[in-house]
Amino acid sequence: MNDQSTRPFGVKDQVGYVFGDMAGSFVNLFVDAYFLTFCTYVLGISPGWMAGMFLATRLWDAVDDPIMGSFPDRWMLGKSGDKFKPWVKMFMIPLALSGILCFSNVPFEGVALHAWVAIVYVLYSIFYTGTSMPFGAMASVISSDPIDRSKLSRARSIGGTIVGIGALSIVPVVCFDKDSNILPERFTMIAVIFGVLCIISYLLLCSLTVERVRQQKQEGETFHYGRVLKAAVKNRPLIGVMVATIGSMIYITGSGQLRSYIYKEYYQNTSFMSLASLGTLPVMLICFVLVPKIVDKFGKRNVILVMSVYNLILSSFILLFPIQSAFLYTVLNLLATIGQTAFTILIWALVTDCLDYSEWKMNFRADGSMYSLYTFSRKVGSTIASTGAASALAAIGYVSGVGAVQSAATVNHIYYLVNAVPVVTCILELIGIGLIFNLDNRKTQEMYEALGKRRGKETA
Repeated sequence: MNDQSTRPFGVKDQVGYVFGDMAGSFVNLFVDAYFLTFCTYVLGISPGWMAGMFLATRLWDAVDDPIMGSFPDRWMLGKSGDKFKPWVKMFMIPLALSGILCFSNVPFEGVALHAWVAIVYVLYSIFYTGTSMPFGAMASVISSDPIDRSKLSRARSIGGTIVGIGALSIVPVVCFDKDSNILPERFTMIAVIFGVLCIISYLLLCSLTVERVRQQKQEGETFHYGRVLKAAVKNRPLIGVMVATIGSMIYITGSGQLRSYIYKEYYQNTSFMSLASLGTLPVMLICFVLVPKIVDKFGKRNVILVMSVYNLILSSFILLFPIQSAFLYTVLNLLATIGQTAFTILIWALVTDCLDYSEWKMNFRADGSMYSLYTFSRKVGSTIASTGAASALAAIGYVSGVGAVQSAATVNHIYYLVNAVPVVTCILELIGIGLIFNLDNRKTQEMYEALGKRRGKETA
C-alpha cells in the first residue's frame, strides 16, 4: 500500500490532477486539432477517406473502451495497492510515441500511405484510452468527499485549458509561414516536444496524487461485466451526462479540427488562430473564479443549463449572420465559449456523482468499468465530429493537397459548417443535463448523506 495513503487531501492532489489532464491533452488536443489538417494538406489524403477512417476507428473504440476500462476492476498491477496509477504508467510512453507517428511526413504513397495513417491513428486511440480511462476514474479514489471531487474536476479543466491556451496557440505560429502555408517538419517537431511533456506530466500526476479510497474484494468474488451494463442502464444521471458529453466533444473535436480551415480559407489569415487560443485564458480565469461561487448558490446542474442557453443564443447569432471581420468573429466566439468553459469545469464533478449514484441506488461500484462507459460517450462525440467534419468537407467540394485552391462556394460553406458545430453542441447539452440528468441539489445532498451513513456502518 502507498505509504502516503494517510496524507490528507490537499493542494498536491489538485496540482497532480492538473498535470494529469495536461499529460493527455498534449497528445490528444494536438491530434484532434491538427491530424485532419496534416493528412489533407501535407499527405494529400482526401477528406472523404479520412471520414471513413475516423468512423472505422471509433467503431473499434466501441469494443476497446469497455474492455480496457474493466482492466483495473479485474486486475491489480504491482504491490503498491494503487488501482489506477500502474495502468497510466504502462501506457504513457506508447501514447507519446503514437502522437509523434501521427505527424510524421512519411515517404509512402497509395495503399501504403493510407494504411500508415489508419494504423498510427488506431494505435493512438488505444494508447489514449489506456491512459485517459484510469486517469479519469482516479478521481473517485483520491477522495470520497464531494467537495474534494469538485476541486479535482476544476483542476482537470485547468489542465486541458493550459495546454489549449499555452501549447496549441504556438502551433499556428510555428507550423504556418507568413503566407499561411503549412510547414510539415514543424508538425513533427511539435509532436516530439508534446510527447516528452506528456510523459513528464504523467509522472508528476503519479507522484503528487494519492489513491486513498481502497475497495476490498470479498473472497471468491469475481468480476462480471454484465452487471456493469445493467447498472449503467439504470443510472439515469450517467445517461444524461453521456448525452451532454457527446455534444461537448462535438464542439471540442469539431471546432478544433475545422478552425484552421475557416481562418485559412474564409478569412485568409491564420494568425488569428493564435489569438483565438490565447483569448481563452481570460475566459478561463473569469470562469475559474466565478463558477464555483455561482455553483455554491445555484448548483452545478443549474449553472450548466443557464450557460448552455447563453452559448446557444450567441452561437446561433454567429451562424445566422456571417461575420466578415476575422477579429470580430474571434471575439464573439471567445464570448460564446464562456458557456463551454463552465461546462468543462463542472462536468467531471457530475461524473463522480454518477458513480456514487450507482452505489446509492444499486449498491454496486466498478469505477473503472463505469467510467469507461462515460469515456465511450466522449469517443462517440469525437467520432461524430471527426467523421462529420471530414464528410462535410468532402460534400462541399473541398480539394486536398498543398497549394490547392477552393471555390468561392466551398469557402462560404466552410463558414456555415464550422459555426453549426457549437449550436448542435448546446442542444445536446440541454437535452442531457436538462431533460435526462435528475440529480438536483436536494437529491445530491440526500445521496451523500445516505452513502455516508452506509459507509460508516461498513467501516465499523
